[in-house]
Amino acid sequence: MPARRKSDSEKQQQQQQQQKRRDPYEVLGVSRNSSEQEIKSAYRKLALKYHPDKNANDPIAADTFKEVTFSYNILSDPDKRRQYDTSGFEAIESDSQELELDLSSLGTVNTMFAALFSKLGVPIKTTVSATVLEEALNGGVVVRPLQIDQYLSRKVEKQCAHFYSVEITEEEAQKGIVCRVQSSDKSKFKLLYFEQEENGGLTLALQEDSTKAGKVTSAGMYFLCFPVYRLDQTINSVAKDPDTVFFKKLDGFQPCEITELKAGTHVFAVYGDNFFKSANYSIEIVCAAPFLEEKEKLRTVEAQILTKRVELSKFETEYREVLAQFTEMTSRYAQEMQAIDELLKERHTIHASYTNGPPLKRSSSNSKIRSSFKYHRREEECETKERKQWSWDRPKRKKWYNMHLKVEKRKPC
Repeated sequence: MPARRKSDSEKQQQQQQQQKRRDPYEVLGVSRNSSEQEIKSAYRKLALKYHPDKNANDPIAADTFKEVTFSYNILSDPDKRRQYDTSGFEAIESDSQELELDLSSLGTVNTMFAALFSKLGVPIKTTVSATVLEEALNGGVVVRPLQIDQYLSRKVEKQCAHFYSVEITEEEAQKGIVCRVQSSDKSKFKLLYFEQEENGGLTLALQEDSTKAGKVTSAGMYFLCFPVYRLDQTINSVAKDPDTVFFKKLDGFQPCEITELKAGTHVFAVYGDNFFKSANYSIEIVCAAPFLEEKEKLRTVEAQILTKRVELSKFETEYREVLAQFTEMTSRYAQEMQAIDELLKERHTIHASYTNGPPLKRSSSNSKIRSSFKYHRREEECETKERKQWSWDRPKRKKWYNMHLKVEKRKPC
Protein backbone atom coordinates (compact mmCIF):
# COMPACT_ATOMS: atom_id res chain seq x y z
CA MET A 1 0.00 0.00 0.00
CA PRO A 2 1.50 3.36 -0.95
CA ALA A 3 2.24 5.74 1.88
CA ARG A 4 -0.30 8.52 2.36
CA ARG A 5 1.08 11.93 1.55
CA LYS A 6 0.66 14.68 4.06
CA SER A 7 -1.87 17.31 3.16
CA ASP A 8 -1.10 21.02 3.21
CA SER A 9 -3.01 21.46 6.48
CA GLU A 10 -0.98 18.70 8.16
CA LYS A 11 2.25 20.28 6.95
CA GLN A 12 1.15 23.65 8.32
CA GLN A 13 0.29 22.10 11.68
CA GLN A 14 3.70 20.40 11.82
CA GLN A 15 5.45 23.68 11.01
CA GLN A 16 3.44 25.47 13.70
CA GLN A 17 4.40 22.81 16.25
CA GLN A 18 8.07 23.18 15.33
CA GLN A 19 7.80 26.95 15.70
CA LYS A 20 6.21 26.58 19.16
CA ARG A 21 8.99 24.32 20.40
CA ARG A 22 11.65 25.98 22.48
CA ASP A 23 15.35 25.45 22.09
CA PRO A 24 16.32 22.24 24.00
CA TYR A 25 19.30 24.05 25.52
CA GLU A 26 16.96 26.79 26.75
CA VAL A 27 14.49 24.25 28.17
CA LEU A 28 17.17 22.49 30.21
CA GLY A 29 18.95 25.73 31.11
CA VAL A 30 22.36 24.69 29.77
CA SER A 31 24.75 26.17 27.22
CA ARG A 32 25.58 24.68 23.81
CA ASN A 33 29.02 23.69 25.06
CA SER A 34 27.68 21.78 28.07
CA SER A 35 29.00 18.29 28.73
CA GLU A 36 26.85 15.15 28.87
CA GLN A 37 27.08 15.13 32.66
CA GLU A 38 25.84 18.75 32.91
CA ILE A 39 22.92 18.00 30.56
CA LYS A 40 22.00 14.88 32.51
CA SER A 41 22.13 16.66 35.88
CA ALA A 42 19.95 19.52 34.60
CA TYR A 43 17.41 17.08 33.18
CA ARG A 44 17.13 15.08 36.39
CA LYS A 45 16.50 18.17 38.49
CA LEU A 46 13.80 19.47 36.14
CA ALA A 47 12.21 16.04 35.70
CA LEU A 48 12.04 15.63 39.45
CA LYS A 49 10.49 19.09 39.81
CA TYR A 50 7.79 18.67 37.15
CA HIS A 51 7.13 14.93 37.45
CA PRO A 52 3.40 14.01 37.18
CA ASP A 53 3.54 12.17 40.53
CA LYS A 54 4.29 15.45 42.30
CA ASN A 55 1.95 17.56 40.16
CA ALA A 56 -1.11 15.36 39.66
CA ASN A 57 -3.61 18.18 38.98
CA ASP A 58 -1.28 20.62 37.20
CA PRO A 59 -1.54 20.47 33.36
CA ILE A 60 1.18 23.11 32.96
CA ALA A 61 3.63 20.95 34.91
CA ALA A 62 2.68 17.93 32.78
CA ASP A 63 3.40 19.86 29.57
CA THR A 64 6.68 21.13 30.99
CA PHE A 65 7.68 17.59 31.95
CA LYS A 66 7.02 16.41 28.37
CA GLU A 67 9.04 19.33 26.99
CA VAL A 68 11.95 18.61 29.33
CA THR A 69 11.91 14.91 28.40
CA PHE A 70 11.74 15.71 24.68
CA SER A 71 14.69 18.12 24.97
CA TYR A 72 16.75 15.61 26.91
CA ASN A 73 16.09 12.89 24.34
CA ILE A 74 17.66 15.16 21.72
CA LEU A 75 20.68 16.41 23.67
CA SER A 76 21.53 13.07 25.32
CA ASP A 77 22.00 11.37 21.92
CA PRO A 78 25.24 12.55 20.20
CA ASP A 79 23.85 11.98 16.68
CA LYS A 80 20.54 13.78 17.35
CA ARG A 81 22.33 16.60 19.11
CA ARG A 82 24.63 17.04 16.13
CA GLN A 83 21.66 16.96 13.74
CA TYR A 84 19.81 19.57 15.78
CA ASP A 85 22.85 21.84 15.99
CA THR A 86 23.18 21.62 12.20
CA SER A 87 19.59 21.74 10.91
CA GLY A 88 17.28 22.27 13.87
CA PHE A 89 14.08 20.31 14.54
CA GLU A 90 13.57 19.47 10.85
CA ALA A 91 16.40 16.92 10.98
CA ILE A 92 14.82 15.05 13.90
CA GLU A 93 11.81 12.79 13.64
CA SER A 94 9.76 13.49 16.73
CA ASP A 95 7.69 10.32 16.24
CA SER A 96 10.73 8.10 16.73
CA GLN A 97 11.76 9.58 20.07
CA GLU A 98 12.01 6.97 22.80
CA LEU A 99 10.55 8.02 26.13
CA GLU A 100 11.68 6.51 29.41
CA LEU A 101 8.83 5.05 31.45
CA ASP A 102 8.49 5.37 35.19
CA LEU A 103 6.89 2.02 36.03
CA SER A 104 5.84 3.21 39.47
CA SER A 105 3.52 5.79 37.87
CA LEU A 106 1.84 3.27 35.53
CA GLY A 107 -1.34 1.44 36.40
CA THR A 108 -1.61 -2.33 36.49
CA VAL A 109 -3.04 -2.57 32.98
CA ASN A 110 -0.37 -0.32 31.43
CA THR A 111 2.35 -2.21 33.28
CA MET A 112 1.00 -5.50 31.89
CA PHE A 113 1.08 -4.08 28.35
CA ALA A 114 4.63 -2.82 28.86
CA ALA A 115 5.72 -6.23 30.16
CA LEU A 116 4.05 -7.94 27.19
CA PHE A 117 5.79 -5.70 24.66
CA SER A 118 9.10 -6.27 26.44
CA LYS A 119 8.60 -10.07 26.17
CA LEU A 120 7.92 -9.67 22.44
CA GLY A 121 11.27 -7.96 21.97
CA VAL A 122 10.13 -4.32 21.90
CA PRO A 123 12.72 -2.21 23.78
CA ILE A 124 11.10 -0.53 26.79
CA LYS A 125 13.33 2.09 28.39
CA THR A 126 12.56 2.71 32.05
CA THR A 127 13.66 5.39 34.46
CA VAL A 128 14.15 5.49 38.20
CA SER A 129 11.00 6.26 40.16
CA ALA A 130 10.53 9.94 40.94
CA THR A 131 9.58 8.99 44.49
CA VAL A 132 12.95 7.31 45.07
CA LEU A 133 14.86 10.27 43.61
CA GLU A 134 12.88 12.75 45.71
CA GLU A 135 13.46 10.80 48.91
CA ALA A 136 17.19 10.62 48.14
CA LEU A 137 17.32 14.36 47.38
CA ASN A 138 15.58 15.17 50.66
CA GLY A 139 17.80 12.80 52.65
CA GLY A 140 14.95 10.45 53.50
CA VAL A 141 16.57 7.13 52.51
CA VAL A 142 18.29 4.52 54.65
CA VAL A 143 21.96 4.12 53.70
CA ARG A 144 23.73 0.95 54.86
CA PRO A 145 27.53 0.81 55.16
CA LEU A 146 29.40 -1.58 52.85
CA GLN A 147 33.06 -2.48 53.24
CA ILE A 148 35.59 -2.80 50.43
CA ASP A 149 35.80 -6.43 49.19
CA GLN A 150 32.57 -7.29 51.05
CA TYR A 151 30.18 -9.56 49.11
CA LEU A 152 26.51 -9.04 49.94
CA SER A 153 23.35 -10.76 48.58
CA ARG A 154 19.88 -9.27 49.05
CA LYS A 155 16.43 -8.85 47.50
CA VAL A 156 14.96 -5.48 46.51
CA GLU A 157 11.29 -4.86 45.75
CA LYS A 158 10.20 -3.58 42.34
CA GLN A 159 10.62 0.19 41.83
CA CYS A 160 12.49 0.42 45.15
CA ALA A 161 16.18 0.91 45.92
CA HIS A 162 18.78 -0.22 48.45
CA PHE A 163 21.44 2.41 49.27
CA TYR A 164 25.03 1.62 50.33
CA SER A 165 27.86 3.88 51.51
CA VAL A 166 31.52 2.94 51.16
CA GLU A 167 34.60 4.61 52.63
CA ILE A 168 37.53 4.96 50.23
CA THR A 169 41.08 5.85 51.25
CA GLU A 170 43.46 7.98 49.20
CA GLU A 171 45.50 4.93 48.15
CA GLU A 172 42.40 2.99 47.09
CA ALA A 173 41.17 5.97 45.09
CA GLN A 174 44.47 6.13 43.19
CA LYS A 175 44.47 2.39 42.46
CA GLY A 176 40.87 2.47 41.23
CA ILE A 177 37.46 1.29 42.47
CA VAL A 178 35.06 -1.19 40.80
CA CYS A 179 31.44 -1.76 41.81
CA ARG A 180 29.71 -4.80 40.32
CA VAL A 181 26.19 -6.17 40.76
CA GLN A 182 24.79 -9.37 39.32
CA SER A 183 21.59 -11.42 39.54
CA SER A 184 21.59 -15.21 39.22
CA ASP A 185 17.86 -15.33 38.40
CA LYS A 186 18.25 -12.77 35.56
CA SER A 187 16.35 -10.01 37.35
CA LYS A 188 16.30 -6.54 35.84
CA PHE A 189 17.89 -3.82 37.96
CA LYS A 190 19.78 -0.53 37.77
CA LEU A 191 23.10 0.26 39.43
CA LEU A 192 23.10 3.89 40.60
CA TYR A 193 25.79 6.25 41.87
CA PHE A 194 24.81 9.36 43.87
CA GLU A 195 26.68 12.55 44.62
CA GLN A 196 26.22 14.13 48.02
CA GLU A 197 24.79 17.65 48.21
CA GLU A 198 25.76 20.25 50.79
CA ASN A 199 22.40 19.87 52.56
CA GLY A 200 22.97 16.11 52.99
CA GLY A 201 20.76 15.06 50.09
CA LEU A 202 21.77 12.71 47.28
CA THR A 203 21.64 13.51 43.55
CA LEU A 204 21.76 10.81 40.91
CA ALA A 205 24.97 11.11 38.89
CA LEU A 206 25.46 7.76 37.12
CA GLN A 207 23.15 4.97 36.05
CA GLU A 208 23.90 1.55 34.54
CA ASP A 209 21.12 -0.78 33.39
CA SER A 210 21.58 -4.52 33.86
CA THR A 211 22.34 -6.59 30.77
CA LYS A 212 22.18 -10.33 30.15
CA ALA A 213 25.56 -12.04 30.23
CA GLY A 214 25.18 -15.80 29.95
CA LYS A 215 23.10 -17.18 32.79
CA VAL A 216 23.07 -13.95 34.84
CA THR A 217 22.28 -10.25 34.48
CA SER A 218 25.00 -7.85 35.55
CA ALA A 219 26.00 -4.19 35.69
CA GLY A 220 29.21 -2.48 36.72
CA MET A 221 30.90 0.87 37.29
CA TYR A 222 34.66 1.23 36.80
CA PHE A 223 36.54 4.17 38.30
CA LEU A 224 40.09 3.35 37.16
CA CYS A 225 41.61 6.85 36.79
CA PHE A 226 41.60 6.68 32.98
CA PRO A 227 38.78 7.04 30.40
CA VAL A 228 36.47 4.03 30.59
CA TYR A 229 33.63 3.46 28.14
CA ARG A 230 30.11 2.09 28.44
CA LEU A 231 28.03 0.39 25.74
CA ASP A 232 24.42 1.54 25.47
CA GLN A 233 22.71 -1.27 23.57
CA THR A 234 19.31 0.46 23.42
CA ILE A 235 20.47 3.06 20.88
CA ASN A 236 20.28 0.64 17.97
CA SER A 237 17.67 -1.79 19.30
CA VAL A 238 14.85 -0.43 17.10
CA ALA A 239 16.64 -0.88 13.76
CA LYS A 240 15.25 -3.75 11.67
CA ASP A 241 17.74 -3.73 8.79
CA PRO A 242 20.57 -6.22 9.58
CA ASP A 243 23.13 -4.00 7.83
CA THR A 244 22.10 -0.99 9.90
CA VAL A 245 22.24 -3.06 13.10
CA PHE A 246 25.79 -4.14 12.26
CA PHE A 247 27.18 -0.75 11.27
CA LYS A 248 25.54 1.05 14.22
CA LYS A 249 26.55 -1.58 16.76
CA LEU A 250 29.30 0.58 18.27
CA ASP A 251 27.42 3.89 18.21
CA GLY A 252 26.42 3.35 21.84
CA PHE A 253 30.07 2.99 22.89
CA GLN A 254 30.45 6.26 24.80
CA PRO A 255 32.83 7.43 27.54
CA CYS A 256 31.64 7.37 31.14
CA GLU A 257 31.01 10.74 32.74
CA ILE A 258 33.03 9.97 35.89
CA THR A 259 36.37 8.16 35.63
CA GLU A 260 37.73 8.41 39.18
CA LEU A 261 36.57 8.77 42.77
CA LYS A 262 38.17 10.88 45.44
CA ALA A 263 38.93 9.71 48.94
CA GLY A 264 35.89 9.86 51.21
CA THR A 265 32.37 8.47 51.45
CA HIS A 266 30.52 7.46 48.29
CA VAL A 267 26.95 6.21 47.86
CA PHE A 268 25.75 3.49 45.48
CA ALA A 269 22.27 2.02 45.10
CA VAL A 270 20.57 -0.98 43.48
CA TYR A 271 17.15 -0.26 42.00
CA GLY A 272 14.65 -3.08 41.26
CA ASP A 273 13.53 -2.70 37.65
CA ASN A 274 11.31 -5.77 37.21
CA PHE A 275 7.73 -5.21 36.10
CA PHE A 276 6.00 -7.26 38.80
CA LYS A 277 8.42 -9.17 41.03
CA SER A 278 11.31 -8.30 43.31
CA ALA A 279 14.94 -8.58 42.17
CA ASN A 280 17.56 -10.81 43.76
CA TYR A 281 21.10 -9.44 43.49
CA SER A 282 24.64 -9.60 44.81
CA ILE A 283 26.79 -6.47 45.18
CA GLU A 284 30.53 -6.16 45.63
CA ILE A 285 32.86 -3.13 45.70
CA VAL A 286 36.55 -3.93 45.24
CA CYS A 287 39.82 -2.06 44.95
CA ALA A 288 41.51 -2.48 41.55
CA ALA A 289 45.03 -2.74 43.05
CA PRO A 290 45.31 -6.57 42.58
CA PHE A 291 44.00 -6.28 39.00
CA LEU A 292 46.80 -4.38 37.28
CA GLU A 293 46.90 -6.80 34.35
CA GLU A 294 43.13 -6.55 33.85
CA LYS A 295 43.32 -2.74 33.87
CA GLU A 296 45.88 -2.73 31.06
CA LYS A 297 43.89 -5.28 29.05
CA LEU A 298 40.74 -3.21 29.44
CA ARG A 299 42.48 -0.05 28.28
CA THR A 300 43.97 -1.87 25.26
CA VAL A 301 40.70 -3.54 24.24
CA GLU A 302 38.67 -0.34 24.49
CA ALA A 303 41.27 1.50 22.41
CA GLN A 304 40.92 -1.22 19.77
CA ILE A 305 37.13 -0.86 19.87
CA LEU A 306 37.42 2.90 19.26
CA THR A 307 39.70 2.23 16.29
CA LYS A 308 37.29 -0.38 14.99
CA ARG A 309 34.40 2.09 15.26
CA VAL A 310 36.23 4.56 13.01
CA GLU A 311 37.10 1.79 10.55
CA LEU A 312 33.50 0.56 10.60
CA SER A 313 32.25 4.01 9.63
CA LYS A 314 34.57 4.10 6.61
CA PHE A 315 33.72 0.53 5.69
CA GLU A 316 30.01 1.34 5.74
CA THR A 317 30.51 3.98 3.04
CA GLU A 318 32.41 1.55 0.85
CA TYR A 319 29.90 -1.23 1.52
CA ARG A 320 26.92 0.94 0.60
CA GLU A 321 28.55 1.93 -2.70
CA VAL A 322 29.43 -1.65 -3.62
CA LEU A 323 25.97 -2.85 -2.55
CA ALA A 324 24.33 -0.25 -4.77
CA GLN A 325 26.49 -1.39 -7.71
CA PHE A 326 25.72 -5.03 -6.98
CA THR A 327 21.97 -4.31 -6.85
CA GLU A 328 22.21 -2.46 -10.16
CA MET A 329 24.19 -5.31 -11.77
CA THR A 330 21.77 -7.93 -10.44
CA SER A 331 18.84 -6.03 -11.94
CA ARG A 332 20.66 -5.68 -15.24
CA TYR A 333 21.54 -9.39 -15.20
CA ALA A 334 17.85 -10.32 -14.87
CA GLN A 335 16.88 -7.91 -17.64
CA GLU A 336 19.56 -9.22 -20.02
CA MET A 337 18.59 -12.83 -19.35
CA GLN A 338 14.93 -12.07 -20.09
CA ALA A 339 15.84 -10.21 -23.30
CA ILE A 340 18.01 -13.10 -24.55
CA ASP A 341 15.28 -15.67 -23.84
CA GLU A 342 12.73 -13.60 -25.75
CA LEU A 343 15.07 -13.22 -28.76
CA LEU A 344 15.80 -16.96 -28.89
CA LYS A 345 12.08 -17.73 -28.65
CA GLU A 346 11.34 -15.33 -31.51
CA ARG A 347 14.15 -16.93 -33.60
CA HIS A 348 12.68 -20.40 -33.02
CA THR A 349 9.23 -19.17 -34.10
CA ILE A 350 10.69 -17.77 -37.32
CA HIS A 351 12.46 -21.06 -38.07
CA ALA A 352 9.24 -23.01 -37.53
CA SER A 353 7.33 -20.79 -39.96
CA TYR A 354 9.34 -22.07 -42.98
CA THR A 355 6.89 -24.89 -43.95
CA ASN A 356 3.76 -25.50 -46.10
CA GLY A 357 2.61 -28.66 -44.35
CA PRO A 358 0.23 -29.02 -41.44
CA PRO A 359 1.70 -28.61 -38.00
CA LEU A 360 2.99 -31.82 -36.48
CA LYS A 361 1.71 -33.07 -33.18
CA ARG A 362 4.68 -34.26 -31.31
CA SER A 363 4.33 -36.09 -28.06
CA SER A 364 6.89 -35.60 -25.46
CA SER A 365 9.22 -38.37 -24.33
CA ASN A 366 7.43 -38.56 -21.01
CA SER A 367 4.07 -39.26 -22.70
CA LYS A 368 5.70 -41.99 -24.84
CA ILE A 369 7.14 -43.65 -21.80
CA ARG A 370 3.79 -43.51 -20.03
CA SER A 371 1.89 -44.99 -23.03
CA SER A 372 4.39 -47.84 -23.47
CA PHE A 373 4.26 -48.55 -19.75
CA LYS A 374 0.42 -48.70 -19.85
CA TYR A 375 0.51 -50.99 -22.94
CA HIS A 376 2.86 -53.51 -21.31
CA ARG A 377 0.85 -53.40 -18.13
CA ARG A 378 -2.36 -54.21 -20.00
CA GLU A 379 -0.67 -57.15 -21.77
CA GLU A 380 0.50 -58.55 -18.42
CA GLU A 381 -3.00 -58.23 -16.98
CA CYS A 382 -4.53 -60.05 -19.98
CA GLU A 383 -2.00 -62.90 -19.73
CA THR A 384 -2.71 -63.25 -16.03
CA LYS A 385 -6.45 -63.48 -16.65
CA GLU A 386 -6.00 -66.13 -19.42
CA ARG A 387 -3.84 -68.27 -17.14
CA LYS A 388 -6.45 -68.17 -14.38
CA GLN A 389 -9.28 -69.02 -16.84
CA TRP A 390 -7.34 -71.97 -18.30
CA SER A 391 -6.62 -73.32 -14.86
CA TRP A 392 -10.31 -73.12 -13.94
CA ASP A 393 -11.54 -74.87 -17.14
CA ARG A 394 -9.05 -77.78 -17.00
CA PRO A 395 -10.57 -80.95 -15.50
CA LYS A 396 -9.14 -81.92 -12.22
CA ARG A 397 -7.35 -85.29 -12.07
CA LYS A 398 -8.03 -87.46 -9.14
CA LYS A 399 -5.10 -88.67 -7.25
CA TRP A 400 -4.75 -92.34 -6.30
CA TYR A 401 -5.44 -91.80 -2.62
CA ASN A 402 -8.69 -90.01 -3.41
CA MET A 403 -10.08 -92.78 -5.69
CA HIS A 404 -13.10 -94.74 -4.43
CA LEU A 405 -12.87 -98.52 -5.11
CA LYS A 406 -16.14 -100.40 -5.72
CA VAL A 407 -16.36 -103.86 -4.09
CA GLU A 408 -19.25 -106.23 -4.89
CA LYS A 409 -20.98 -107.76 -1.92
CA ARG A 410 -21.38 -111.49 -2.12
CA LYS A 411 -24.63 -113.05 -1.22
CA PRO A 412 -24.56 -115.41 1.69
CA CYS A 413 -24.89 -119.11 0.90
